[in-house]
Amino acid sequence: MQFYDIFNGDADGICALHQLRLEEPRSAVLVTGAKREIALVERADAGSGDELTVLDIAFSTNARAVLRALERGARCRYFDHHHAGAVPQHSNLKTYIDTAPDTCTSLIVDRYLSGRQRIWAVVAAFGDNLGDAARRAAQTLKLPPPEVDQLRELGVCINYNAYGECVDDLHYHPADLFGALSRYRQPCEFVEGEPIFEVLKNGYQDDLWRARGVKPDLATEHATLYVLPDAAWSRRINGPFGNRLAEEHPARAHAVLVARNGGYLVSVRAPLTRPGGADELCMKFTTGGGRRGAAGINLLPQEDLPRFVDEFQRQFAG
Repeated sequence: MQFYDIFNGDADGICALHQLRLEEPRSAVLVTGAKREIALVERADAGSGDELTVLDIAFSTNARAVLRALERGARCRYFDHHHAGAVPQHSNLKTYIDTAPDTCTSLIVDRYLSGRQRIWAVVAAFGDNLGDAARRAAQTLKLPPPEVDQLRELGVCINYNAYGECVDDLHYHPADLFGALSRYRQPCEFVEGEPIFEVLKNGYQDDLWRARGVKPDLATEHATLYVLPDAAWSRRINGPFGNRLAEEHPARAHAVLVARNGGYLVSVRAPLTRPGGADELCMKFTTGGGRRGAAGINLLPQEDLPRFVDEFQRQFAG
């Protein structure tokens, strides 16, 4: 029997798995990558008697690989909050999928574990830019405000590490970051004792400073759109920059594009006051997907940029 832990490389995927392994420790093959690398189940060569735990990657993208593993006799638990598509019924498949705009995979795992590792779900929710949900969860733990602020900073930094076109853009491979995190039962221990945290914190601040120097290509009452240059720092900060803009201007939608050969990498954030429509917008384009509050397009062709701008403004017209 072989165990596979298959997870998104962002804060939500990493913290969801960390919660599970704190409660259910076991050795497993880790399958992960940069945030947008979500067709991950196909990388696991699972067969009869093997078990897959899948976290924070869209079922719709991985359905065929999941079905193939099930047909070969594997078992699968699937936790996620993205658009799922049709989910089949199978005796060896257990799904925990909730696409509500105010939840994330770590909060779904938190429910599964009856809150026993909730502090890590708070970290993940902050990383996923679900500030209100994170604070609600933190209230149940009766944490002092400085500790809540520390959890927020940790979530933002872990999430920041996942963005990039490939793992070469990242400061740390997500599997290595999970390996480091897994040595700590409490977030404060990681923040205070792990040098990796300082590297991520400084990298985030430097890349955000660069993004702040770019003027928006579109700025209206309801929407802003930025185009960042083709550079590793741009690819690392595009999603976190969108999250920061959403926090600062919660009634607006935000799009952050990164120039790349032949087109753009796109991150979209729906208004925090009306968290819906981001996935609907992005799925109008071939490589688009995500969740209701935050979504993206892996490659928006150059010729589709005018249509995207029109659809973006129409989607979030107020």
